[in-house]
Amino acid sequence: MINESIAAKKAKTLAEALPYIKRFFGKTIVIKYGGNAMTDEHLKQSFAQDVVLLKLVGMNPVIVHGGGPQINEMLDKIGKKGEFIQGMRVTDAETMNIVG
Repeated sequence: MINESIAAKKAKTLAEALPYIKRFFGKTIVIKYGGNAMTDEHLKQSFAQDVVLLKLVGMNPVIVHGGGPQINEMLDKIGKKGEFIQGMRVTDAETMNIVG
């Protein structure tokens, strides 16, 4: 049966998650919501559902947003090149005024 298969998969997932739910119950969880995820409707929906689930099982999710693709697009429009050191964006005062 299809419904039994779906139920079995959900039960397995919850059983695997239970140790983490217990470990992080009542804890604040910081989650980065990256700029690439913001551009995909399916990822937006999935992310929102996951955050709601974390709250429902007793965690306190805090979302820190990214915005890399959007920042790059804005900088491209004004002809400014973004600077990265070891994969991390370095944001000077001029860039902060543009994207902040």
